[in-house]
Amino acid sequence: MDQSQIDLLRAAPIAPRGLFIDGVERSAADGATLDVISPIDGRAFTTIARGTADDMKAAVAAARAAYEDRRWSGQPPAARKKVLHRWADLIEAEALALAVLGVRDNGTEISMALKAEPLSAAATIRYYAEAIDKVYGEVAPTSDDVLALVHREPVGVVGAIVPWNFPLMIGAWKLGPALAAGNSVVLKPAETASLSLLRLAGLAHEAGLPPGVLNIVTGQGSVVGEALGLSMDVDVLTFTGSGPVGRRLLEYSARSNLKRVYLELGGKSPHIVFADAPDLDRAARVAAMGIFRNSGQVCVAGSRLLVEEDIHDDFAAAVARHAAAMRVGDPLDITTEMGAVNSAVQLDQDLAYVETARAEGGEVVTGGGRILEETGGYYMAPTVITRVTPEATLAQEEVFGPVLAVTSFRDEADAMRIANSTAYGLAGGVWTSNLSRAHRMIRGIRTGVVHVNTYGGADMTVPLGGVGQSGNGHDKSLHALNKFTDLKTAWIQL
Repeated sequence: MDQSQIDLLRAAPIAPRGLFIDGVERSAADGATLDVISPIDGRAFTTIARGTADDMKAAVAAARAAYEDRRWSGQPPAARKKVLHRWADLIEAEALALAVLGVRDNGTEISMALKAEPLSAAATIRYYAEAIDKVYGEVAPTSDDVLALVHREPVGVVGAIVPWNFPLMIGAWKLGPALAAGNSVVLKPAETASLSLLRLAGLAHEAGLPPGVLNIVTGQGSVVGEALGLSMDVDVLTFTGSGPVGRRLLEYSARSNLKRVYLELGGKSPHIVFADAPDLDRAARVAAMGIFRNSGQVCVAGSRLLVEEDIHDDFAAAVARHAAAMRVGDPLDITTEMGAVNSAVQLDQDLAYVETARAEGGEVVTGGGRILEETGGYYMAPTVITRVTPEATLAQEEVFGPVLAVTSFRDEADAMRIANSTAYGLAGGVWTSNLSRAHRMIRGIRTGVVHVNTYGGADMTVPLGGVGQSGNGHDKSLHALNKFTDLKTAWIQL
């Protein structure tokens, strides 16, 4: 990356953006807009359309028409593959511009955003492009006078709602398999991170994706999100976000057409360090990055650090040193290690959790407050809090900010008990030199992902999904195609 290129892109004015429906950009039905506030400096730098329920109905109708006339699903797999590869090419060609646009919108540090957002999205689209002609149906073993075939068919119209922390990456996790399977999609971005997804839709149109196959409706979740959830013409709804919204979407499904709803609802992931960890200093560095990258706004963040009591004090101090040394500031500076919190609302919530932790007996050993307030932006110091009991609010509730809860444990059984003591089950990590212990912990921790002697590593070949109140269904890997396909049996008497 070149800082001068980033600075030029930062300075570029961004025209107001409309909805993307049926292949064209349009204003909201009532002409209303929302200001786009940059967390970098707290200032508005453009607007997006504030969609209405009627706009969402129009988008769903466009998606349904595109699906029914088979303009996309009826194309040969090889033809659909070419379009998706062209789309990935265009994303890669604009990767830096897309990354800067996204950072201006949501505050992720550019050093992380470039790889995690446009480049990740392009790789995801390519992965599912290649899967199109490699996922087969089945011939069932029946008697000789019957031929039984199992076909995979697209579900129809997919509704997708994605969060503000990694809109391109998570958006691609939904769009890649849904479009590869032949569906049409209506996507609702977060109000505070819509710009890069709107551009992504434009690039898909340039790549040859037919009108109506991908539609983007921006606006308030209580309006357009509700309209999408209640639509009688959406077959599957996939969502990444908070538990309360996930519950509401399940209610919308029950009140409408019983559409399938897949939810990824975040977590309170345990990051467990035993005294026999192979490299305690490296473990401390990784533990810090496992919670503080993107200001803790990562669904799999290792927000609960569980440390064996014999090394607890020294290890917590090492993590605090790494946290205090992190360069926090302008996310469009390539030397920044931790950028801005997404919004003023989120920053206030993060700070409130720190005060709750103090009131419940937690000790703030570094950070704990807002910084760089003079910039107008939303910045918080990386915060490490020790003496957090397993029952404390900070150990039970997802903060989604740069706040680490540190808890000690006695032995393996105690670590397992504490790890499984929340309602969540998305991710976790274990540091140990004992291979047998590592396997016992993998089997015993109730979560969708367990990292061993690392934290956060994965690629498109493996699924991501949770258990408990972390949701259901899986993003990534070939398993994600299951959400967007139906099985149809053909029973043929010979």
